[in-house]
Amino acid sequence: MLTVTEDRFALAEVFTIARGSRTHADVLSVTVARDGVQGRGECVPYARYGETLASVRAQIAGLRDGIDRAALQEALPAGAARNAVDCALWDWEAKRAGRRVWELAGLARPEPVITAFTLSLDSPEKMEAAARKHAARPVLKIKLGTPDDMARLEAVRRGAQRATIIVDANEGWSAEVYRDLAPHLLRLGVAMVEQPLPAGQDDMLAEIARPLPVCADESCHDRASLPALRGKYDMINIKLDKTGGLTEALALRDAARAAGFRVMVGCMVGSSLAMAPAVLVAQGAEVVDLDGPLLLAEDRAQPLRYDAGGVHPPEAALWG
Repeated sequence: MLTVTEDRFALAEVFTIARGSRTHADVLSVTVARDGVQGRGECVPYARYGETLASVRAQIAGLRDGIDRAALQEALPAGAARNAVDCALWDWEAKRAGRRVWELAGLARPEPVITAFTLSLDSPEKMEAAARKHAARPVLKIKLGTPDDMARLEAVRRGAQRATIIVDANEGWSAEVYRDLAPHLLRLGVAMVEQPLPAGQDDMLAEIARPLPVCADESCHDRASLPALRGKYDMINIKLDKTGGLTEALALRDAARAAGFRVMVGCMVGSSLAMAPAVLVAQGAEVVDLDGPLLLAEDRAQPLRYDAGGVHPPEAALWG
């Protein structure tokens, strides 16, 4: 039996990107209950991809009872609905077998991974203050994508002079803006820029110099996305809510590496239950951005552990 609930987690602070602000993370939690065993998964429907809590819930409600992971890949497209069910089925399989998901998937035992910490889009003064507050973190991710980005970037670098900085433009720049900004990104030690141009309008990336690695986010969902990214991007951002779950995320990671792409593993703003499967995908990734729980004021009962070593693999009580 599949059950779906809507859960809301308060954020520690207002979180803003170029598309808007939020004070809560609204998620769907899926439970698979069979043979006296329960498995759980979580997804974050994303309006950018035409998803709402109601539409994703309806997709899940349309699944036949007893569906397995193989049939699920055909029953639903890549997206949030398939993600929550896929991860719940992995959790259920592991708990029924008395083993860990990484064992079932034939993966090495996962280790902690260093994660970026995201600074919300704000005024340069407030972003500098936030950077100073979090200057000891090894990697800071900056949300940009507005006409005033240089002042914000300069401010963050002043506030965190030693941190590695990665930039997410959230499709907010034109090719001309990116061409003008790129030398300054290099000057300020930015290590990578994520989705500078809108998906579907990013062909110019194949024609202009890419002096620092460019990562596809909105332009990359699953393995079917990869052929169109060649020559335009150096890296892909794997998010389970885009791939439609752990099953496709692992396959996408392997296919991307085989095609010569570097790998980033990212997340929507969700709880530890949403991050837990992604920790498995993040093993060996060049960039990890699984900071969702760090942005929350409240979390699941058995949350992931974050410390100086990074984000640790989940305990079985949480997932997997």
